[in-house]
Amino acid sequence: MLSRTADHLYWMARYIERAENMARLLDITHKMSLVPNARRSEETIWQPPVSIAGNIAAFAQDYGVYSTHNVFRYLALDIRNSSSIVSTLNSARENARAVRVAMPSEMWENINALWLELHARLRNGIGEGDLGEFCDWVKSSSHLFRGVTFGTMLRDDAFHFVQLGGAVERADNTARLLDVKYHLLLPASEEVGGALDYYEWSALLRAVSSFQAYQKIYRDRIEPWRVAELLVLRADLPRSLHACLDQLMPLLEKLGGNESLRLAGELHARLHYGRMEDIFQEGLHEFLSEFILDNSQLGAEIQRSFLSTPV
Repeated sequence: MLSRTADHLYWMARYIERAENMARLLDITHKMSLVPNARRSEETIWQPPVSIAGNIAAFAQDYGVYSTHNVFRYLALDIRNSSSIVSTLNSARENARAVRVAMPSEMWENINALWLELHARLRNGIGEGDLGEFCDWVKSSSHLFRGVTFGTMLRDDAFHFVQLGGAVERADNTARLLDVKYHLLLPASEEVGGALDYYEWSALLRAVSSFQAYQKIYRDRIEPWRVAELLVLRADLPRSLHACLDQLMPLLEKLGGNESLRLAGELHARLHYGRMEDIFQEGLHEFLSEFILDNSQLGAEIQRSFLSTPV
């Protein structure tokens, strides 16, 4: 298929996934901010989401103060921020519009309806008090789009590029969400195992739709190392790093990737044969940081090998 068509489909999927991931990140931070904690200021709570998005300098220039209002405006509604929810949904719709003939009409109608509802919401005004409901709407809309895609799209190269974009973006998000808990939001030692720590781990699991899965697998209280094992090494959890690489490998094999397949194979082997005790000995933050970098390099190689525009 034409590389520009593949490019639009791949990035359409990445942008939809990115919007959902940003909604998940805002939602978990909002829920954590509602828990009374004298040790953490509003700035301490709301700085990590901006760090995860990699937009510290731009945020400092445009907003300065980390607050619920400012971070929500910046990460959800600011069109100057290319990673905001509004920007990514606009970009997803533009990519879809460019290749309407390469997808079923139901897919285009779904993403166009999503875009129209988004702008209706913007005209009516979206305030800080709407944060939770707005994030839920973004997540539900992404789920609906994914369901329409699975239910209507021919299993050809176009479908493979849509799946590829979603898997690369999802792996990056899961790694970043887990890292923010361990590195940026790690509680003081006297809080570990307490009610606050339990709530934060629960919120993290809910942010990646994995709370019930954790309870079903471990049937015990929430332990940090088990959460990490679930989100890193469990191949049967849809949003885990291992599951994302399990999805990527056959897609790249079908598409005929060479260097991109090799890079994905290295990442997959590290997760398939990895042990949680070894990862903790190395340092979970270091492991996740390396994974995020390697996943980014994989995305760049996919762009170079298959797609029409530079990263």
